[in-house]
Amino acid sequence: MDLVGGPFAVIESDPGVFTCLIRKLGVAKLSLVELYDIEPWAIDHLKPHGLIFCFNWRDDLHQQTSEFESPEKVWFANQLSADACGTFALLNVLLNCPAVKLGRRLEEFRDETKEMSGVMKGLAVANSTFIRDAHNSFARPADLRGSLNTIASATLDAKKAKAKAAKQASQKPRKTKATKAKPKRETDGAADVNDSAPGNLEETYHFTSFVPFAGKVWELDGLRIFPLEVGELPSEHTADGWLDVVRPALRLKMEKYGGGASEDAANIRFSLLAIVDGAYETAHDEWYWWVKERQTIENQLEKNPYMDWKSQVDPELLVLADQAFTTDSPGYRLLSTGAQRMERDVEIMRSPPNALPRLWEDAVRSALRTKVGVEDEIRRATDDWTDHIKRTHDYEPFIREYISTLHAEGLLDSFLEIEKMEKRTAKKAKNNKGQAKPTVYREIEEEDEVSDAGEDGSDDGWRPSSRRK
Repeated sequence: MDLVGGPFAVIESDPGVFTCLIRKLGVAKLSLVELYDIEPWAIDHLKPHGLIFCFNWRDDLHQQTSEFESPEKVWFANQLSADACGTFALLNVLLNCPAVKLGRRLEEFRDETKEMSGVMKGLAVANSTFIRDAHNSFARPADLRGSLNTIASATLDAKKAKAKAAKQASQKPRKTKATKAKPKRETDGAADVNDSAPGNLEETYHFTSFVPFAGKVWELDGLRIFPLEVGELPSEHTADGWLDVVRPALRLKMEKYGGGASEDAANIRFSLLAIVDGAYETAHDEWYWWVKERQTIENQLEKNPYMDWKSQVDPELLVLADQAFTTDSPGYRLLSTGAQRMERDVEIMRSPPNALPRLWEDAVRSALRTKVGVEDEIRRATDDWTDHIKRTHDYEPFIREYISTLHAEGLLDSFLEIEKMEKRTAKKAKNNKGQAKPTVYREIEEEDEVSDAGEDGSDDGWRPSSRRK
C-alpha cells in the first residue's frame, strides 16, 4: 500500500471547476470567482471567505524563518501528494471558516484530524478516497493516465536506485576526496524538482491560500512547514478588514511572479480566485423574497371582496406577473432571511388597503428584475457542468476507431498526402513572401470531380484517388 494513497491528477485552474469540486465535497452555498484586481472597489463587495493564489512556481527565495506550531490551532495540511495543491488550498481555507456549512463528511474529517500535525493531516487528505475521488472526477482521462504513469515510473526508478545502491555497497569502497555536501533544494509537491530547472520547458503551477482566522490573516502553503502569519486583524472576533491586511502580501506575490514593475511585468503567470457566497443562492433568495411579498399582499387584498384591486394596477404587470414568479429553479425554497421576512409580513398586514396595489406593483417589478439574475446563474451552472462533461470525456477510443476505419477503407493515405501538400505549400509561401498565397485544394477538388463521377455523371464509381499534384 502506498503511504500517501493513490494519485491525484492535474485539474484545471478554473473557477467553474473549483465551484463544482467544493459542491462535490458537500459544501453548499459557496462558489469561486476569478479576480482581476485586488483594489477595494473590485473585491471588498464580494466579502470573500478566503483567497486562492495560483502562480508559476519557481524556487522560492523567501524561506520561512520562524518554525512554531500555531497556538490558534489553524487547520493546516502539508501537501504530500503530487498535483493536489489545488485541493489542499481549498481545504486549508474551508476548514478554517467557522461560518461555512461543511457537508457531513468534511465535518467528520475536520473533527478527526483537528489534533493532528500538518504532516499527518496531509497524509489523511492523501489517503481519503472521498477527497481523492472528488478531485480526480474533474481531471481529464489523459491526466489520470499520466498520474498513474508517473507513479509507475517513480516506482521503477526507486527500484533501480535501490539495486544500484546495494550493488555499490557490496563492492569494495574506494578512497575519494572528501567534498562538502550541497544543501538539498526545496521541491514543489506538485511536480518533480527537475521541472524548475532552467533547461526544463515544462511550467509548474502551484496554489497557496489566504484566510482570516482567530484575529490574524494566514498564508497556508502546503509546501511550507507551518502556516505563515501575514498580519493581525483589528479585532479577534470578526474578520472585517482582513482584505486590507492581505493586499500588501498579494502585491509582493504578484511582483515576484509577474505583473509588477519589473521587466517581466507583461508576462503574467498567476491568477487569483475568491471563495464567496454562492451567487445562485444569493440571487434566488432575493427573488424568492418578492415571491413571498406578492403572496402576502394578495392574501390581504383577497380579504376585501368589495375591492377590485386588479383594476387599480398596471394591466401589463398583470400579464407579466405569472412569468415573474415562475422559474426553472431546481427546487431551492429556503429563505435565509426568514426573520426579516416575518417582520415584513407584519408591516404589510398593518398597511392601509389603498396602499396594497402599489406594493403589489413594486413586488412584480422587483421579481422581474431579480429573476434575470437567477436565470443567469442557472445558465452559468449549466455551462460549467457542460464544460465539465466535455473535459472529462475520454475521446481516445473514438479517435482510435476513426483512424482505424480510415485506414481500413483506404482513405488515410489521401488525408496524409493532403497534409504533406499543405506543408509544402506553406513552406513555399513562406519563401515567396509578397506573392499571392496559392490555393491548396483547387487542383484536388477538380481532380476529385473527374475521378468521382462515372460515365453517366453519377458518383457511383467513386474511389479514393492516390494521385495528388
